[in-house]
Amino acid sequence: MNETHFDAVIIGSGFGGSVMAYRLAEAGLRVCLLERGKAYPPGSFPRSPYRMRKNFWDPSEGLHGLYNFWGFRGLDAVVSSGLGGGSLIYANVLLRKDEKWFVKEDVLNGGYEYWPVTRAELDPHYDAVERMLRPQKYPFDHSPYDETSKTRAFRLATERLGLEPFLPNLAVTFANEGEAPVPGEPIREEHPNLHGRTRYTCRLTGECDFGCNYGSKNTLDYTYLSEAQLHNADLRTRCEVKAFEPRDGGGYAVHYAYHDPEREGHKTDTSHLPLHTVTADRLVLAAGSLGSTFLLLKNRSAFPRLSRRLGTRFGGNGDLLTFAVKSFEESGGARVPRIIDPGYGPVITSAVRVGDELDGEEGRGFYLEDAGFPEHLTWILQVFDTPGALWRWRLTASNLVRSWLGREPETDLGAELSELLGQTELSAGILPMIGMGRDIPDGNMTLRGSKLDVDWRKLKSGPFFDRLRDTARRIAGELGADFEDNPMWYLGRVITVHPLGGCPMGRDEREGVVGPYGEVFNYPGLYVADGSVMPGPVGPNPSLTIAALADRFADRLLEKDRSAAGSARR
Repeated sequence: MNETHFDAVIIGSGFGGSVMAYRLAEAGLRVCLLERGKAYPPGSFPRSPYRMRKNFWDPSEGLHGLYNFWGFRGLDAVVSSGLGGGSLIYANVLLRKDEKWFVKEDVLNGGYEYWPVTRAELDPHYDAVERMLRPQKYPFDHSPYDETSKTRAFRLATERLGLEPFLPNLAVTFANEGEAPVPGEPIREEHPNLHGRTRYTCRLTGECDFGCNYGSKNTLDYTYLSEAQLHNADLRTRCEVKAFEPRDGGGYAVHYAYHDPEREGHKTDTSHLPLHTVTADRLVLAAGSLGSTFLLLKNRSAFPRLSRRLGTRFGGNGDLLTFAVKSFEESGGARVPRIIDPGYGPVITSAVRVGDELDGEEGRGFYLEDAGFPEHLTWILQVFDTPGALWRWRLTASNLVRSWLGREPETDLGAELSELLGQTELSAGILPMIGMGRDIPDGNMTLRGSKLDVDWRKLKSGPFFDRLRDTARRIAGELGADFEDNPMWYLGRVITVHPLGGCPMGRDEREGVVGPYGEVFNYPGLYVADGSVMPGPVGPNPSLTIAALADRFADRLLEKDRSAAGSARR
C-alpha cells in the first residue's frame, strides 16, 4: 500500500468494479482497487447466531461484516460489503436484459427511462462476461439433483398456468468441465484463486445468499479479481473512500480511511480516522447505486458541473418476495402435505418470464423465480409448529415411560422419534418466490444532512406489483398452498436487493449523469460503472447487465487510452 499514483483507481469490487479492474490491468494499466470490506475465503462466512450478529456493516459500532442495510422512506435495501461485492450474497442468476425492454422514452417530457444502448450493442459484452463467470444451468434431471422438490413444484404450478418455466444460467460450478455433476468434488482451476484455497462443486445447501463456504459460486473474487491480481492489480481491502476531487493539471485525488482489523468489535469514531491519499489519471466509481451516488452527492462541491440528473431515476428493479405456505396435494383420494423442501439446492434454480405491454400484453413485465434458504432456517420454521410437536411429545413420552417401566421395554425407538417431527408441513411445504421486473424508476436520492436519503414510494408502481403478486398468488393456488406477502408489504414498504439508478446514463447531461460509455459528462477520465448508471429497471436479475456495461465502458476507456498514446508518440 505504499504506491500512491496509478493509471486508474477503482472504488468498489462489485460487478462493475471487478470487471473494470481486470480489463484495465490486463491491458497493462497500473490499477488500484479500493474495497471498504474484507476478503471472504471459503469457510469464513458466519452461520451461528453469535457470529451472524457481527456480520453487518457499521464500522462506527465495530461491525465490519458482510451485510449493509439501508432504510429509507418507502423501502429498504440490502447490499454487500466485501471483496467481490454483491456477488458474495446474490443468488447467482445471469440473465440478459430483454431486447424489447431497452425502452426509449422522452425523459424530458414525462417519460421515465431512455436506454442509450441496445441489446445488440451489449451482446458481445454479455458473451465476454459469461466466458469469465462460466455459468451452468441447474442439472435438474441428474441424480441427486432430480430430488430438488422446489424445482419440480415450481415447474408444475407454472406450467398449469400456461407459463413457460426455464432453468436460467447460474454462476455456480455443479461439475468440472466434461464431467458429470457430483456435489462436493474439488473444482479444477486454471490458476490458483486469490484466496489460495480449494473450491468444491455445489453441495446443495441453499446458502448462496449467506455466502458460500465451499467456494461453489463463481463469485467475482474467484474470477475477475483473481485474474486482475494475476495482472498486478493492487487490491486493497478495508479501505473506505471518503472524498475525491479533480487535480490541477488532470486526474483525480482519492482519500480513504483504513478500517484496521484490530478495531473490529470496538466502537470507533470513524470521522476521525486518518485519511490516506492515492491519485490517478482515471477514476472509476463502482460502489453500487447507493454508494456511488452517495459519494458524488457528498463531494458535489468539487464537481460543480455535474448533471442535475444526479440522484434521479432510482428504483428497486421491481423486487418483491412472496411465499406459498403449507402446500398440499391430492394422493390416493386424500389431501397430504406437498414436499417442497426449499433448503435443498441452490437458492434459485428456475424462473418464468411474464410478458410486458411492449410484448403486446397488458401491464409491465416481470420475472418470478423459485427460491430457497439454508437448511438451518427450516429448523426455525419448525419451531412454529411447536404446539403440535408438544402434543406429540406428550403422547410419545407417555408411551416411552410405560415401555421403560414394563417388563419388556421397547428397544427400537426410531419410529417414535420420527413421529415427534410430525409431517413438517410448515418447514417442508413452503416455497419462497422472488419477483423482479419493470417497476417505475421515479425515486430521487438526496442528502439529508450528512446521510443519504431516498424518496421512493410504490404508488406509481402499484399496478406492476399487483400484477406480480397476482401471479405469485395463482402459483400458490396451484400448489394447494396459502399465499403470504412479505411482512414488509403490510407496512407499505418493499425491500430491494437490486437498487438501481442515481447516476443514470443519457445521451447528454440533460438526460443523464454519464454517457453511453460510462464517462461522467464534463469530467474526462471520471467513470461510473455499477447499477447506478441504469436509466431504469433491468427487469431480470441485473448483475449480468451491470458487468456487461462495465466491459463496454472498459473498451471505450482503453480505446481512448490507445488513441492518446498514439497522439503522444506522433
